[in-house]
Amino acid sequence: MGANAVIYARFSSDRQREESIEGQLRECKEYAQRNGIRVIDSYIDRALSASKETEKRLDFQRMIRDSGRHLFDTVLVWKLDRFARNRYDSAHYKNILKKNGVRVVSATEHITEGPEGIILESMLEGMAEYYSAELSEKIHRGQKDNALKGRNNGGRIPLGYKLGADKRLEIDPATAPIVQEIFKRYAEGETIREIVNDLNARGLKTSRGCKFAYPSFNTLLQNRKYIGEYKYQDVVIPGGVPALVDEDTFERVQARMAKNKQAPATAKAKESYLLTTKLFCGECGKVMFGESGAGTGGKVYRYYKCASAKKKAGCHKRAVKKEWIENLVVDQTMALVMNAPLMERITDRLLAMQGQESFDLKLLQKQLKEADKGIENMLNAIQMGIITASTKQRLADLEEQKSQLEQQILMEKIKNPALSREQIKFFLDQYKKTDTTDEVQRQRLIDCFVNAVFVYDDRIVLTFNYKDGTKTITLDDVNSSDMVGNGPPTANPCSHCGTRVCGFLRAFLRDRKEPFWELFTVFSRPVPVDFRCQAV
Repeated sequence: MGANAVIYARFSSDRQREESIEGQLRECKEYAQRNGIRVIDSYIDRALSASKETEKRLDFQRMIRDSGRHLFDTVLVWKLDRFARNRYDSAHYKNILKKNGVRVVSATEHITEGPEGIILESMLEGMAEYYSAELSEKIHRGQKDNALKGRNNGGRIPLGYKLGADKRLEIDPATAPIVQEIFKRYAEGETIREIVNDLNARGLKTSRGCKFAYPSFNTLLQNRKYIGEYKYQDVVIPGGVPALVDEDTFERVQARMAKNKQAPATAKAKESYLLTTKLFCGECGKVMFGESGAGTGGKVYRYYKCASAKKKAGCHKRAVKKEWIENLVVDQTMALVMNAPLMERITDRLLAMQGQESFDLKLLQKQLKEADKGIENMLNAIQMGIITASTKQRLADLEEQKSQLEQQILMEKIKNPALSREQIKFFLDQYKKTDTTDEVQRQRLIDCFVNAVFVYDDRIVLTFNYKDGTKTITLDDVNSSDMVGNGPPTANPCSHCGTRVCGFLRAFLRDRKEPFWELFTVFSRPVPVDFRCQAV
């Protein structure tokens, strides 16, 4: 568990049973105190739902942004549905936090106490996949029938159209001229900025009633509905929608947009490191972070480096090559997934864990037993002739409490239904189809099954998310005798001064005054901090 945490609390107005903000904060703080966690801040959203208004949860979005500052490594929530009610939103934002070294922990739901709990949590978040495959076929069939008839299947109505009585799109006389004007002006050479500024100055609005902005323009200018094309999944109907723009104008707009996209990118895409928060140094136990560096000739090398070695804090563990270690872990995890007897044992463990899953259900059942005991005591007292006004009132209160608890227990069971063996096996079987060349699928595989990876000089220890799920791999097992060949490249000697370091750094120093001293730790011999090649 991380040393620094923040609390995220949310109160939604659309639920009957709700824990107050103050109650959420209290339980999260109590959890933090029990587990030796330091709470440094709180983020609170009031009267907002988790599913439909994620973008409007201002403190939630601020928390996501702040995670990039690396001031905290844990987000505490009262329950996981405070974070996100939608499984896909949950996975999306958890992935962002994970890349920033932050995990989400529930103060009242002990899903992740055991290693299998991580798999179970992944399964619960992926249940939409199961229901999509098994239960939503009729819905998709109905939507496809609508599409074949040219009817709208929901979603935002594009600017320039309105929804008719037959659920087909019709031209909106009030806004259609705006769309036609936008296409005409852009096709004739005006910039998006010029058009946006003019439309906003005239007080015109988008289909959502907002001011025009650059991103919305890209979507609008590429919408093929404006040339009459109706599209829903694999259904494409030319002429299925009344056209607002002629095809010649539309194609001129697309050609100009494509030409503008070819301009040099202003920002470099961030490299993804699959083992972030899971890779540890075998020598000192510190986490290993992803880094990159350029060698002679400008070639970029990516690797993982021990945090302690990077800070020169006593650890001398060499960096390991990113591609090599990631491929090794993915291959070993796929071998686990393809092991049928092992997956059966994991299925058994997940089935057994479900009774331990809901902290709330256990608490409610305990309270129900106490209420039943209290009612029994009151009835015994009445049978003994102890009948007072307070006795009658206490009995009535207990019976009311029992009724409420029984209802809450039923709701809790409905909210968290037990997964069948077939559902669990379906979920786990999906990982057998993992495309190990796809970065998203590789990340999903690692997140679900890999707990930690410890890198030593002569071996690698993988810990998976199931009981006794530890595997040691020697470097001989992967046809390598040491880690040197799997780390960043050793530099060639400098032609001017003869040192190995200088040649590696020349590319960096070409455009800079100061050397990158932190990169020196990847070499076999120490380099004085005041070192500079006179020839550079």
